[in-house]
Amino acid sequence: MATSPLARYESFLISNASTISTIESSLRSLTWFLPGRFRDAELASEALTATLNLLSLYHDTLLARRLELDPKSKPVLPPSAHSRYTRAWAKRDGRYRWAARLLEIVRFVELVVEMGMRRKFKAKTVWRGIFVLESIKAGLRLFLLKLTRRPVLLPPIPEREMDPATLSLQPLAEPEPESNTPPRTPDHIRNNHALPSPLLTPPKGGAKPMPIEEYLMSKALSSDDLRAPTRLVDSLASPKDWMAEALFIARPLIYVYLLSRSPKNKSRPLVVSLAIELISRNLRRPPPASAQLERAEYARRDRDLLWYLFRGAIWSDWTRPKLDAVMKKTENAPLLGLLSAFIGDWVPLIDEYYYYTAT
Repeated sequence: MATSPLARYESFLISNASTISTIESSLRSLTWFLPGRFRDAELASEALTATLNLLSLYHDTLLARRLELDPKSKPVLPPSAHSRYTRAWAKRDGRYRWAARLLEIVRFVELVVEMGMRRKFKAKTVWRGIFVLESIKAGLRLFLLKLTRRPVLLPPIPEREMDPATLSLQPLAEPEPESNTPPRTPDHIRNNHALPSPLLTPPKGGAKPMPIEEYLMSKALSSDDLRAPTRLVDSLASPKDWMAEALFIARPLIYVYLLSRSPKNKSRPLVVSLAIELISRNLRRPPPASAQLERAEYARRDRDLLWYLFRGAIWSDWTRPKLDAVMKKTENAPLLGLLSAFIGDWVPLIDEYYYYTAT
C-alpha cells in the first residue's frame, strides 16, 4: 500500500531526528549574522527563523507523539515543571492545545509580517496591521486565561527537552511479556570488589555533608513532583489577581494603539506602557517559595522589563548613544571590530521595526 507524502516525511524525521535537530540549530545560529550582509538580508533572516520555528513546532509534536508510543524511549532526565504543566493542559483540553499553538505561530511570524507590510504599505496601514496582530495575541491569551484560570505561561506549549538521538529507530513493537526470572547482574558490577571511594565515606565529625548526600538530595521529591501537573500553578483567587493578569495581557495592545496614534511622539506610549507594567507587577500575588513554576514565570516577566531600554525615548536618548560610543571605540580594534559591526547591523533594525523589541 502506498504511503502518503506526509507519512513518508514523518518516517524520515524519526529516522534522522538527531541530524535534523543539528541542522535546525546551525541554521538558527546563522540567522544572527545575516542582517547587513545584503539587501533585504533582515527579511531573509527572519523568514528563515520563522520557518525554522514552525518546522520545530511540527517536529516537536511528532517527536513527543513517538516518545509516548515507544515504551523503549524513556527520557534520561525527568520533564521540567513547565513541560509537565503545559503538556497536561494540552492533553486535558483540545481548545487549550490549539489556542496555545496558534499563539506561538503568531509570535513566530509577526516580525516577518511587519517587514512585509513596511515594504508594501504606508506607515498608518502598518500600525493597523500590528494592532491586529496584537489583538489576536491578546484575545488568545485571554482565552487561555479563561480556560485555565491561571497565569498564562510563555511559551504556553512544551519546549523540546528530549534528545532526538534517544528515539528508537526501529518500528514500534508489542511489549515483551514480563519474565519471572530475576534480572541479570551486569558484568561490570558482578565482580566489583573495589573499596568505596573516600569521597563517599562518612566524614569524621559530620561537619560537612557527604557528596552522596548532595546527590540524593538532588533526587529527592519536591512538592511540585507530588502535585497534579495541571495544578503546578495555583488558580487566580482574588479580583486583584485577575486585574494584574488582565493588565499584563492588555499592555502590549495599549502600547501599540498609542504608538499608532502618535508614531513620532514615543514618550507618552512608553510612559503609559511602563506604568501599566509596574501596576500589574504590584497587583500580582507573591507566589510562595514552593511555587517554582509561577516564580519562574514572574522572573521572566521581570527580566523582560529590560526591553524598555530599547524602546521610545529611552532608546533614542540613552541606549543608542551608548551603543554608538561602543561602536566608535571598537571599530578598529582587533576582534572587537566584529562586535562593532554586529551592533552596527542591528541598531537600524531596532529603529525601524517594532517587533524586534516587543514582548
